[in-house]
Order: sequence, then C-alpha cells, then structure tokens
Amino acid sequence: MMVTQEQVRAALARLVLPDGGDLIARDMIRALTIKPAAQDAVASRAEGSAEEGKVSFVIEAPSPAIAQQMEPLRRAAEATVLALEGVASVAVALTAHGPAAAGGSGKGAMPGKVPGEMPSLKIGGHPKAQAGPIKPSGVARILAVASGKGGVGKSTVSANLAVALARQGRRVGLLDADIYGPSQPRMMGVSGRPSSPDGKVIEPLRAHGVTVMSIGLMVDENKAVVWRGPMLMGALQQMLGQVNWGELDVLIVDLPPGTGDVQLTLCTKAELSGAIVVSTPQDVALIDARKALDMFNTLKTPVLGLIENMSFFTCPDCGGEHHIFGNGGVATEAQSLGLPLLGALPIDLETRLAGDAGTPVALGDSPIAEAYGQIAKGLVAGGMA
Repeated sequence: MMVTQEQVRAALARLVLPDGGDLIARDMIRALTIKPAAQDAVASRAEGSAEEGKVSFVIEAPSPAIAQQMEPLRRAAEATVLALEGVASVAVALTAHGPAAAGGSGKGAMPGKVPGEMPSLKIGGHPKAQAGPIKPSGVARILAVASGKGGVGKSTVSANLAVALARQGRRVGLLDADIYGPSQPRMMGVSGRPSSPDGKVIEPLRAHGVTVMSIGLMVDENKAVVWRGPMLMGALQQMLGQVNWGELDVLIVDLPPGTGDVQLTLCTKAELSGAIVVSTPQDVALIDARKALDMFNTLKTPVLGLIENMSFFTCPDCGGEHHIFGNGGVATEAQSLGLPLLGALPIDLETRLAGDAGTPVALGDSPIAEAYGQIAKGLVAGGMA
C-alpha cells in the first residue's frame, strides 16, 4: 500500500534536532504531498504490484543562517522517508523564513538558539483554533476595501483613505492583506522588518499617522509568496491577532482582488464592520465587482458603499475631461443596489507619482486629496470610521 502522510510525519518526528524537539513538533514541514509513483496506477494494480508513492515536502528553517547548517538534516529526512514501505522516491527541499541574521550565527545553532538574534515571529503557519471571532483588542472597527478584480486601484484607494481618515483626527491602522501582491510598504513609504521582541507579538510600523502592517514587510520584496490556502489564512489570523495595533478607531484591510481564501477568512473569522468595493466604470470591471458584492452578501457582511476609481481624466493641456474607462458605471450600479456611492476619483499622474514615492496623494491639498478627504468625512459622519 502507498504510504500515508501520517506515516511520513511519524517518521520525521523521530529525527531529533540538536537542541531538542523535532521537525514535526517545531512545525517545520511544509507542502507535504504524496502522489502515485506509477505513470499508470490502474495498470500497476492490475498487474498485482504494490502501489508506491512519490513523496515531496519542504523543510522551513527560521532563517537563512540556520538553513545553511541544515543540509545534513535534510539528507537524513530524505533517507528516513525513503526507507518507509510504500515509498518509491523522495524529494526534500530546504527553505528559510525571514532575513539572514546580521553577522552570521554560531556553529551548530538551531531554531531559537541563534546568538544575538532577536526572537522572530514566523508568519504563514497553519491557522490555530480560536474560541471566537478575531477582534484585535483596542480596535473599534474593521473595514475591508475590496475589488472583484485586480488593476482597479484598490490598494491606492486603501492607502489614501487611511491617510485621509488620519487627517480627520481618527486613529487608523492599515493591514495589507494582499498576500500575493503586497504593495502598501511602497505606497506608504515604510521598510524594514517589524520587530517581535518576545517572538509572539509583532510591533507594526507607522507612517503618515497610520499604523501599518503588511506581509511585504516580512518577506523579501523580490520573492514570491508561494502559499496554499491554509497558510494564507494562518498569516491573516496572525496579522490580525498577533500585531500590537494599539487603540484604533478603524483598521482598514486592503484585501486581495477576487473572492478567495483571504476574503472568506476575514468575513467568517473576524468581526468585520463592513466592506467598501472599488471598481472602475467599465463593464468588464463591473462584472467582477458584482461578484465581490454577491460574496459579501452571501457571507452576511454589510457593504458600506462603492467607490468609482479612474472615473475621469482631466487633460493638463486643454483642461478637457475625458472618460477613459466609461462614465458613471459604478454610480449606476450603486443606485440599482440601493448602496451609497462614496466617491468618484480621477485617474491622474500625481496619484501614481505619490504612490511610487511612498507619500500618498491624500497628504497634500490637491483636488484629488480633497476628494479623498470628502470620502473620509462621509465615513466619519456616518459612524463608519
């Protein structure tokens, strides 16, 4: 019979680490998969041969410095699993979580034993069981900013809305939950890995009067986050519940586009006050925006309103107004659904330049900054922020 995941984990649990513990107890095994070794499993069984499996998994070290010392352990894990009955082949990769420790590490160091290294909270483990909804202590409201598809400026709206609310005197947090494409560190002008002095609670960064947390601050900017759903949900759970958000009037959550695992987790596991849906006016974007609206309706999450982004372009030379992506599509959709249109934002060069520079356009006094200010005032006046 082909080996099972339980048998593989039991075998790996017998590999004791130099400083105690094992790979399973330390939660260092990722992406464990078992597939039939035979190209034609049906034919193999018909011939009466025992079906064997191809086993693959990843050993995740807490830092690159530690990973450099773990090659003997990787080989031992490979040999241990290969010796199991029902295993035809084994592929074991070694990866690391987090940046390399400055100055290297001591010889023979293992997790939690790197000389001079501050405790580091690992992001992206599987979600932990919880007694009730996730609600960071001290956070009065959680607002999600969503879109049905990418490319409509949802992250730009999230960053500028957070800044605009802060300028209204609100205590604001911004959580970048777009795990696969985190852009808030660049837009908010923050960098550097947040600290975790006790290895349990993350200290977020602050910029422009906003408390900021993003998975982009925890991984290399040029590295892709290649995670399955459970790790996404675990990361969101950690960034909500294990970040020292402090006392906030509102926490803005910049969701990834679409209707996937992160949205489902936030709506079902967190005390979400409401959602704002961002779309451009054209029909192609509105098709997907309707799906986002239906998702929130299905998950019983109130939609506070819609924002039409890239609504128009004002020519700097002639002053003429051009509707590049159509005109009024989001306003019409909001009216048909009985939802407020919170604002219509233009597409302009200033917004792009400000976002790339890490100084959101809402910080200034331009017409676009005033437009964000009006949206923020409306949210505050309505008791939504």
